[in-house]
Amino acid sequence: MRYRNLGNSGLKVSEIALGSWMTDVSDSEKQELAEKSIDLAYENGVNFFDCADGYSNGSAEHFLGRVLQKYPRKELVLSSKVFFSTGSGPNDRGLSRKHIFESIDQSLENMQTEYLDMYFCHRFDKSTPLEETLQALSDLVDQGKILYIGVSEWTPVQLLEAQLIIQEKELHKLSVVQPQYNMFDRYIEHELMDVCEKFGMGIVPFSPLSQGLLTGKYRKNQAIPEGSRATYQDQIQALLTEDNLDKVEPLIEMADSLGTDLASFSLAWALRKPVVSSLITGASKPEQLANNLKAVEVIIPETYFAKIDQLFGFKKFERHIG
Repeated sequence: MRYRNLGNSGLKVSEIALGSWMTDVSDSEKQELAEKSIDLAYENGVNFFDCADGYSNGSAEHFLGRVLQKYPRKELVLSSKVFFSTGSGPNDRGLSRKHIFESIDQSLENMQTEYLDMYFCHRFDKSTPLEETLQALSDLVDQGKILYIGVSEWTPVQLLEAQLIIQEKELHKLSVVQPQYNMFDRYIEHELMDVCEKFGMGIVPFSPLSQGLLTGKYRKNQAIPEGSRATYQDQIQALLTEDNLDKVEPLIEMADSLGTDLASFSLAWALRKPVVSSLITGASKPEQLANNLKAVEVIIPETYFAKIDQLFGFKKFERHIG
């Protein structure tokens, strides 16, 4: 495993992280598989484990916290998130000071830890003053409950607005951003990456395999594999268009030419950007994680990047005047 700094901070995170969004803990058999994946990750040098209070209604935090008790806390980089509903009350959602303070205490209890290395605002809250949210998060750093402040799926304008408030009020900085990023969704390359580089924020993308589209299991004119997420999940089903599957085939050929598979190739592609600190991957089975871990060894020739840009018709947005 290789490690990168989280932005310009001193925190080092594994290039491959294990996320809990798709962790199924609904029965003992699935819990056993999930625990094996966590153990395999740790044994292979993964130190970054990502979760959220909204995953499985809090069960994911409970499960991850219990399993990781067997490992030294100082060797782990743990994160969770706040924003989505944790109850039926009017203050059980969002980024108010009240909800943040109550949510962090619950997450710490769920995960059986005294602090989180990273704490993310799961989304932007238009109903709460940004100053209130940033002050609350900064206070949690002062209290030692979190070490690094993060946000997920905030726009470049929202990040810049936050930065102005942080500088004006001398609050603890934003250190990390968690957006979606993969070959099929490269919006962060237009502006967000530039903002993160400017202010020293690390990027830890989720869905680097585009919900499984970039694993190679979904092929044109082939049946959807039994038991795969595409048999029951709307998000991946919506991605299985003819145009998308047409792009998968040449990507598989590129991966084959390098002696690797599409998933490893796609993860290595996302890691080509230095501002990307770690990729948050999901794995329902240990063998899927084992395959993802191979990505850190894949070297993609520069010429392939241009081919991929051409395949997707990607060009970074720039407006020239005059």
